[in-house]
Amino acid sequence: METISENAAFGGVQGVYRHAAGSTGCDMTFGLFLPSEARLHPVPLLWYLSGLTCTHENAMTKAHAQEHAARHGLAVVFPDTSPRGDGVADDDAFDLGQGAGFYVNATQDPWAKHFQMWDYVAQELPRVLMANFALEEDRQAITGHSMGGHGALTLAMRLPGRFASVSAFAPIANPTASDWGRKQFKAYLGEDQTLWGAHDATLLMRESGLRGPVLVDQGTQDQFLDLLRPEALAEAMAARRQPGTFRMQPGYDHSYFFVASFMAEHMDFHAKALAQ
Repeated sequence: METISENAAFGGVQGVYRHAAGSTGCDMTFGLFLPSEARLHPVPLLWYLSGLTCTHENAMTKAHAQEHAARHGLAVVFPDTSPRGDGVADDDAFDLGQGAGFYVNATQDPWAKHFQMWDYVAQELPRVLMANFALEEDRQAITGHSMGGHGALTLAMRLPGRFASVSAFAPIANPTASDWGRKQFKAYLGEDQTLWGAHDATLLMRESGLRGPVLVDQGTQDQFLDLLRPEALAEAMAARRQPGTFRMQPGYDHSYFFVASFMAEHMDFHAKALAQ
C-alpha cells in the first residue's frame, strides 16, 4: 500500500492511500481520517460512500466530516466510486462508467472485468483497512450521498450485523424505477430485472428492513428529486414500521452545502449507535 499524503487535521490525520485491488483488477485510492485516539487504541469506523462523478476526494474535502469525527473519536473512510485507469472501461456519459460504479458487481461486458465495486467495498477494502490501521472491526457504521446513499442503504440491509447504524443524504432510493438505476443496472447487470432488486433500497426495505437505526435527509429543492424517488423509500419505511427518521429539509438542494449542513447531526447519530 502506498501513502499518497498525510495531513494533520483536528488532532488526527487525514491520509490518502493507494493499493492494488484484486477485486477490481486495478489500483484503488481511498481517504482515511484517523482521530487522535487511534494513536493509542483501535477506534470505530464510519464509511462514507460518495455519489456520481466523485472520487475519494470530494467528501474528504467538502463534507466537513473530520471535525465532527474528531469530537467523537471516529475514523472515517472515503472510498472511490469506481475502478479507474487507462485499461478500465468508461463511457462518455457522466452517470455510467468511471465515477459511476453504483456499488454493484458487474456481470456484463465491458464492465465485468473491473467493475466489482460491491466486492471491493464489502470485502476487500475492509480487509485492507483492518490489516493496516487501528480500527475496530466490530464497531462500524455507514453513510453516503446520492449514489453513495444508495450504496450505504443496500450494503447495510444486505450485510445484517455489519453496521451499527446507517444514514443517507439524498440517496438514489428506488433505482429500479428511475433512470438513475435502470440505465446502469441494464449495462452492468444485464436485462434480467430480477437481479436488480438486490440493489434497490426501497425494495430491500419492503423485504427485510434494517436491524439498526436509520437516518435519511433529503432536500426539498433537490434538482434530482424525480430521479432519487425519496417518497418510495419513505413509504417503504412507514409500511414496514422501520425504526428511524426520514426528514425533508426545506430549501436544500443536492450539493455538498446540503451534506455539510447536516453532517454534524449524522455524525452524532452514528456515534450514539456505535457507543451502544
